[in-house]
Amino acid sequence: MTVADPRNASIPVIFDTRCILCSRWVRFLLRHEADRRLHFVGAWSPTGLALAARYGFGPQDLQTTYLVITEGVVLKRSDAGLALLGHMKPPWRWLRLLRIVPKPIRDSVYDVVARNRYRWFGTIDTCLVPDPALRDRFTLE
Repeated sequence: MTVADPRNASIPVIFDTRCILCSRWVRFLLRHEADRRLHFVGAWSPTGLALAARYGFGPQDLQTTYLVITEGVVLKRSDAGLALLGHMKPPWRWLRLLRIVPKPIRDSVYDVVARNRYRWFGTIDTCLVPDPALRDRFTLE
């Protein structure tokens, strides 16, 4: 019997597909990721809502954060962002050093951006359409 290596398991990232900033962040991650483990799930899709609910998050939570699920643990806000940086190529990976900033300060900055992201960056009516070569990395419906 073989056991799956958790270091190679897919990492779901539940993100707001209506948010331009969030969609740009996903594109940035795809361009600079080191290990191709990230799987992007639309927050408003049945899969995204069900996955979030499984970890105790509802639609109102998805209005203010994206979620990263790694090794059975759900991360949100600045912890989620720092975890994603760990899957990036250098020099982006080095930004994980921001973990030394106390969590309340990191989360306060995150909250300001989250609260204002629609106003500052806008929204889109159509969902992010991934390149055909990347479609298997997305669950948007």
